[in-house]
Amino acid sequence: MDTIYSPDDLTDKGPKYKGVVALIRDQIARERLRVGDKLPPVRELAWQLKITPGTVARAYTVLIDSGVLKAEVGRGTYVAPGQGEVQSDVTKKPLLIEVDAIAHDTSHQPGPVNLYSPHLPNGGQVALIRRLLAEIAQEPPSGVMHYPSRRGSRAAREAMLHWLQGSPTGAVEADEIVLTHGGQNATLLVLQTVLRGRKPAIFVEELAYPGFRRAAELLRADIVPVAMDQNGVIPEALADAAVRHPEGQILCTSPEVHSPTCVLTPTERRRSIVAVARQHDLHLMEDDCYRMGHAEGPGYRQLAPERGWYISSISKSITPALRLGCAIGPRGMSAALHRAAEHGFFGLATPLSDLAAAVLRHPDLPDIMARTRLSVEQYVKVAVNTLGAFDLRWRKDVPFLWLVLPPGWRASAFCLAAEQRGVQIRPAEDFACRDAQTPHAVRMAINGGISLQRFETAMEQLRDLLSNPPEQISV
Repeated sequence: MDTIYSPDDLTDKGPKYKGVVALIRDQIARERLRVGDKLPPVRELAWQLKITPGTVARAYTVLIDSGVLKAEVGRGTYVAPGQGEVQSDVTKKPLLIEVDAIAHDTSHQPGPVNLYSPHLPNGGQVALIRRLLAEIAQEPPSGVMHYPSRRGSRAAREAMLHWLQGSPTGAVEADEIVLTHGGQNATLLVLQTVLRGRKPAIFVEELAYPGFRRAAELLRADIVPVAMDQNGVIPEALADAAVRHPEGQILCTSPEVHSPTCVLTPTERRRSIVAVARQHDLHLMEDDCYRMGHAEGPGYRQLAPERGWYISSISKSITPALRLGCAIGPRGMSAALHRAAEHGFFGLATPLSDLAAAVLRHPDLPDIMARTRLSVEQYVKVAVNTLGAFDLRWRKDVPFLWLVLPPGWRASAFCLAAEQRGVQIRPAEDFACRDAQTPHAVRMAINGGISLQRFETAMEQLRDLLSNPPEQISV
């Protein structure tokens, strides 16, 4: 269906499970649910209605026992025959907001809790993408027998421009946007467009997204770390690095949401960095992939339109599965950026371009993203409530947290001890150059693919470790 269940749909009278039973019966009577329609998994409906999973499970049991619903092992719960007419056309059948229990809810799966990389909760994008995929498969607007082209991807670029509204890109037109296979592909394209000479160098924060280093290695470029503080890159350190490394050509940075530390670079600091970049003729590439909320300051493409590059992706706001991102160049560099993409991979596959155009302009998408952000906030709140007594850096709309370890702990030892407790986290050295001195700190990503309860248990395991370091490394 086009909407999700709301707590307002439940009556305040009587037990909650009876309210769920009445709600589903009413949906069937109104033909908003028909024979063969799949209901959301228990945990998803519980989240939508803001009640416990046990309440929903009891309601499903009542409806199954009375023949209204039927359950199929491994597939889910459906409206049983006799409750309405079957509609076989999957592209016209109303779909519920649902979670694929096998692929997206790992709450009951054995093994460690993986907090290496953010895993988005489902705010409704699963059903939306599945529905649009089915529609595009029936009649793809771009066909399936043509090479990708700039003209053919225009609808997707216009949709991306629509999705970027409110982002710190500065003035931009659809023709200036290059669609990419995620943020990492966008990073590589920008560097391919910018770098010149036999042995160029790239400046990065001393703790930085590892993908910057991987892209540099592919292009045989040197990486030069630049000192940072609680406000991001230190302008004087960047100026000094530019003097010591005249082969340096671009600073790759994340002023809105720095990974791994959650640092936000204030506007005045950004202006100082722009001044250094102009003095030493450096390009500035802004990685805006981790921001889920509104931008806190102007982007480098706004502050320095002649040298500012902007990249982003939908991986931290909609889904990483589609590998959809974008790159936008400075004034006069759009043609070179387009050439780098076309010479490298021609462009997005046409069905993916069609899907991007449909998803990014869908009227339900803003609400879906809002629900996803709200769910991430709930996980962050659990982490802060559990670990708030320690040196924890966090923001409510950022899908990871940065924990500076107390005296006695070393990052590698803490990560090993955490994994032995069933929690996988990343040490600070994962974000630094190989020979760098790193702080004793760890990054913990939000994993919305597990239940909030299981995530809280993982946080409690970390709290116990922090409070009780092994004797051989305690102070």
